Amino acid sequence: MNAAHMEFCASPEWRRIVEESILPQALRGTELGSDVIEIGPGPGFTTDVLRTLTAHLTAVELDAGLAESLAARLSGSNVEVMVGDATSLDLPAGRFTAAASFHMLHHVPTAEAQDRAFSELGRVLMPGGRLVAADGVYSEGFLAFHQDDIYNPIDPDRLEVRLTEAGFTSVDIRLHELGWTCSALAS
Repeated sequence: MNAAHMEFCASPEWRRIVEESILPQALRGTELGSDVIEIGPGPGFTTDVLRTLTAHLTAVELDAGLAESLAARLSGSNVEVMVGDATSLDLPAGRFTAAASFHMLHHVPTAEAQDRAFSELGRVLMPGGRLVAADGVYSEGFLAFHQDDIYNPIDPDRLEVRLTEAGFTSVDIRLHELGWTCSALAS
């Protein structure tokens, strides 16, 4: 992430947007169950909300520095923080009741890698486990914001096909002013 993007993602303004807009829309009417995985928690604003909705949360973060900071902040809580790659999770199949990803998939450099992340989430979810995700849609403003950064937004018109190919069913995609949210079940 470029410096301006990292600064914004750790700001009180982004925390407010996450807590008041993105998560309420994405999680509306959703039960996560007792053992949840979150990929790409970054500074952990989404983690702070998710951990109140489950008995155990595993947060998998690619950036070792962010993971270390989050682990230190949440030490002694119901959150386990791991350094890991969402495209190749070092976790057992069928373990989790739900999986979450919020505004990080556009940082995955290729569609193929995004699809591997979807497949990995499907693999570690128990049958019937729920995926909840949200991300932005392409815009010139977001492209400029990601200067010298990875910016690979997912087209919500293709998302259902991609999730189905990754093994998900009952895909529900909703658009809102900040992008899209989706919910799907692992087969």
